[in-house]
Amino acid sequence: MSAKSAINKEVFTPHDEKMLVAVQVKRRTKKKIPFLATGGQGDYMTFICVSVTNKKPSHVSITKVKQFQGSSAFVKRSQWTIGELRQVNGINPNKDCPEFDLMFENAFDQWVAGSAGEKCIFIQILHHTCQRYSAARTPEFVNCQSKLLGDPQGSQCSQWHLFIEPQRGERNRMTCFVKSGAAVACSKGNSILHSAADSVTSAVQKASQALNERGERLGRAEERTADMMNSAEQFSVTAQKLAMKHKC
Repeated sequence: MSAKSAINKEVFTPHDEKMLVAVQVKRRTKKKIPFLATGGQGDYMTFICVSVTNKKPSHVSITKVKQFQGSSAFVKRSQWTIGELRQVNGINPNKDCPEFDLMFENAFDQWVAGSAGEKCIFIQILHHTCQRYSAARTPEFVNCQSKLLGDPQGSQCSQWHLFIEPQRGERNRMTCFVKSGAAVACSKGNSILHSAADSVTSAVQKASQALNERGERLGRAEERTADMMNSAEQFSVTAQKLAMKHKC
């Protein structure tokens, strides 16, 4: 079982919640925390998770989960409602990068994900979740690439939506939905189709031209054959007349 599946099973499922996405992170800047509170610097892994309750009305939470070295258990450390999220900072709107910031009403954290792709997944789903569940106040997304905010025109790379769905027997299945830059793929597909169509059209035109030329050659041959037949008939008539004259 993967770490994210285990987090969903241990931390969220017992509270009738479903984890939508999780990203493993490290702090970009050191935070002064008592030694005993953290289990020792560098002795734990941190995950930022987005979850939603299964019961209606739905409530969305952003939770900080840790796994300490030497332990297989995942521990919930901090949790905020989606209404407490004020700003998501993507750091660089011009290129992929793993850094991002989360600003809440009473907290501000600067994170770096394991990769730019993991951050991309997290922000995409967080943005989609905010748009879907934030009724009163939607958090601000700044310095984020347009592809992270669901703009198909702004992306030439694949976009990923990652969900964990509860299954029977308390098992979890990770389902990945891929949107492969629809506008760009469509554009490239159309270009390929147009190119193929042009090639086929050209081939048909060449074949038609060849058939026409062949038809012209056949026509000329038929005309020559007809002329030869006419000449043969005339020769036959002339020969018959001459034979009649000699008999007379």
